[in-house]
Amino acid sequence: MATILKRERLVPNIHLLQVHAPEISRKCKPGQFVIIMPDERGERIPLTIADWDREKGSITTVVLVVGTSTHKLSLLKEGDEVPVFVGPLGKPSEIEKYGTVVCAGGCFGIGALYPIARALKKAGNRIITLLDVKANYLMYWEERLREVSDKFFVSARDSYYNCKDFMPYVLQDIIKKEKRVDRVISIGCTYLMSACSEATRPHGVKTLVSLNPIMVDGTGMCGACRVTVGGKTKFACVDGPEFDGHLVDWEELFARRKSYFEDEIQSLCYWEKINFP
Repeated sequence: MATILKRERLVPNIHLLQVHAPEISRKCKPGQFVIIMPDERGERIPLTIADWDREKGSITTVVLVVGTSTHKLSLLKEGDEVPVFVGPLGKPSEIEKYGTVVCAGGCFGIGALYPIARALKKAGNRIITLLDVKANYLMYWEERLREVSDKFFVSARDSYYNCKDFMPYVLQDIIKKEKRVDRVISIGCTYLMSACSEATRPHGVKTLVSLNPIMVDGTGMCGACRVTVGGKTKFACVDGPEFDGHLVDWEELFARRKSYFEDEIQSLCYWEKINFP
């Protein structure tokens, strides 16, 4: 079993989870993910790797609390053990010197974006970071991302930040004002990634997204994470999780993500009733 080294609430509904997993930390690369089960009756949850420490043997992920299993993860404490923690899974991000790269993230995607931006900066790219939050109290890891960014923008819906426009509009404005944007990487909820992909399409800027469909085994055997990209069936766990956002069938992905919505609500309500009467 893997041991929890740290569990910390970063902002409301988003938690940092640091797990002792030496074998994974020695092999992981930006863009890859792990699968974790909070207990023997929990689901297998895919979480993108947000950071690692090879000397310490630790893996850090960021968890958005949405259902029963992620609620269980948010209640773990230092020293707790989880029955399943496997990885690294998925293809790592392509890290090369492209030129100017916009890293656009929101929600749990802020943490997932960090190791990619860091690696791209190290490779000699000019990094423009664009983060989307509804309010300033939902922002986390700002200092980390500023350290690896040449420019830093925030799209928010409160008066704390200067910009109140939704991310796609800010992204389009950045592309228009910059002499050249060579690549956009977007990570966050499905709607945000879809919107960013549509915002960059007219400009012809290659846009990569990290897809998060329903996943079970993470090795391509179950087929639960299938997505349509460029008219072909792909599996997010082994063919991705990164794909060209301009080729993704977003309508199909939205529909598939809603498949077990009612079941998830019933599961969470039952679990909360049993554990928090």
